[in-house]
Amino acid sequence: MVITMRMYDLIMKKRSGNALSNEEIDFMVQGYTKGEIPDYQMSAMTMAIYFQGMNEKETLELTMAMAHSGDMLDLSDIKGIKVDKHSTGGVGDKTSLALTPMVAALGIPVAKMSGRGLGHTGGTIDKLESFTGFSTAISEEQFKENVNRIGIAIMGQTADLAPADKKLYALRDVTATVDNMSLIASSIMSKKLAAGADAIVLDVKTGSGAFMKKEADAFLLAKEMVRIGNGAGRKTTAVISDMDQPLGFAVGNALEVREAIDTLKGNGPEDFVELCLTLGSHMVVAAGKTESVEEARKMLVKVLEDGSALDKLAEFVGAQGGDKELVYHPEGLPQALLVEEIVSPVDGYIKHIVCDEIGICSLILGGGRETKESEIDLSVGLVLSKKVGDYVKKGEVLATIHANDSEKLKLAKDRFIKAYTFSETPVEKKKLIKGIVTE
Repeated sequence: MVITMRMYDLIMKKRSGNALSNEEIDFMVQGYTKGEIPDYQMSAMTMAIYFQGMNEKETLELTMAMAHSGDMLDLSDIKGIKVDKHSTGGVGDKTSLALTPMVAALGIPVAKMSGRGLGHTGGTIDKLESFTGFSTAISEEQFKENVNRIGIAIMGQTADLAPADKKLYALRDVTATVDNMSLIASSIMSKKLAAGADAIVLDVKTGSGAFMKKEADAFLLAKEMVRIGNGAGRKTTAVISDMDQPLGFAVGNALEVREAIDTLKGNGPEDFVELCLTLGSHMVVAAGKTESVEEARKMLVKVLEDGSALDKLAEFVGAQGGDKELVYHPEGLPQALLVEEIVSPVDGYIKHIVCDEIGICSLILGGGRETKESEIDLSVGLVLSKKVGDYVKKGEVLATIHANDSEKLKLAKDRFIKAYTFSETPVEKKKLIKGIVTE
């Protein structure tokens, strides 16, 4: 007699607080991906998981089942240890633009899949399209060939990469079951595991501009993801970094590209350079180039100083159809028609910046997407002049706003100034790196 599984029984089992077996999780993920399990039953399951949680074994199995629900990218044709980096996202987060050429300049293969942004700014792909002609719509063969030849390639996520996650995330988004640690961690890590890297370095953001507002939650998520990665046989490290104010100074696609280029020329904002060196040093160690994080950092500083990281960015842009001369002449990148300064209304120290509000200002200007169909204006955004802890005089410039529409400029400007809080007494500057999780 063949006993078949029923989703009803699995929902009841999880609702009662019991752990699901590997076979049960596989049945559930495969059945839902194929459309054999309806949304209403999967909604009941995600709500049961939300309230009852999942143990480490269940979380790893859920991640693996989602990773295997579609294509698993095989990068074995690429020579060397492939290291991937993932950020949980934030405001002004242009890290991949500077970090990947720095790492690739050391002979470490960077084979990265990136997405487009949905929210206040574009994703890595949108930002890269600031280079005329640049395309991430390359074949898997071209992707691997570029990594072997020049050490770096970034392609768009294929439709068949972790399809279970796409389907499940859309459901969680409308059923108030997004913020559960196991479900968040498995969503992120299923895509990373399917993308085929040997080692993964995670940048987990915390603060008002991050998904994880509380530092304690960011550490919990980091530990969950590191456990999954290591459990799946991929060397995984997480860096917890501050997102209580924008990263660097630039917020907006082409503006962020320019800041990344400045960074590769050795003129980057202090916090952004620090993040690139911290994440990069862990990537260099994971790739086996050195056992010491300190030594890895020195190697990365050298590729900034000798210009080889900048040249690597140009080589990468050119290899994917972009105008590489723009790397050396960024004044040719998209520029907005209207540029206006926002000045401080008072004397004082900047006490706090509501980070996600700065992201919304960029969105208002047209620098992000409100829906998947939205067209992004690559030229618009803001460039901050002052950040938390800095002293400003009344009338001194806080930021410069770049816009193509005077009405949107006014809306963004009004919103921007409300995001700043000032203090008469000195304010301590933010600590960027909150901690490192390796197990």
